[in-house]
Amino acid sequence: MKTPVLRALGAVMAGAALMGSLAACVPLVVGGGAVVGTMSAIDRRTTGAQVEDEGIELRAASRINEAMGERAHVNVTSYNRQVLLTGEVPTAEDSKKVEQLVLAVENVHSVVNDLGAMAVSSLSQRSKDTFITGKVKASLVDAKDLTANAFKVVTERNVVYLMGRVTAREAKRSAEIARGVDGVHKVVRVFEVISEDELARYQPAQPAPASKDADAAR
Repeated sequence: MKTPVLRALGAVMAGAALMGSLAACVPLVVGGGAVVGTMSAIDRRTTGAQVEDEGIELRAASRINEAMGERAHVNVTSYNRQVLLTGEVPTAEDSKKVEQLVLAVENVHSVVNDLGAMAVSSLSQRSKDTFITGKVKASLVDAKDLTANAFKVVTERNVVYLMGRVTAREAKRSAEIARGVDGVHKVVRVFEVISEDELARYQPAQPAPASKDADAAR
């Protein structure tokens, strides 16, 4: 079987591999089930930050895989150089070790460590988590007062983690939506909060209304 890192590299080359689908057959997942290798024009991160986040995930995954092998199941998700660690490791000492490994990765600004010291999750649990992630994403798309692409969603053992550069209003609203999804036991917000003024700079410019003089000339 290929190592998880090689699988992730293959996803980058393909540009469209859904990493969540690999969670059922490998102990290490890169990007928390996100699509790896594609840049979003409407992402609130800069293009450079998006590239760095993908690089961080791959480098961190490689180091964790070398250190832990198949004894652990670790999800590595980076957003704007902040890394979220979820999954399971054998002991609390292993959790600290993984955190230190990731902190040493180039360009990592901070780490949110929510690893559980326990046996690795079952394939059925990971399938449930993938399903929950899909439902949360769909619910965010349905919410007309939110921009779904501003959020990254990760689910681990029925706990939903929300990441992104969002306003306080968006943070509260998205958490409410996620809590309302069947099967969600808890919602953890890992946001970088921005102001409403900063958010306005991400909104597409509205076309100016036609002037009366222009209408009269038609």
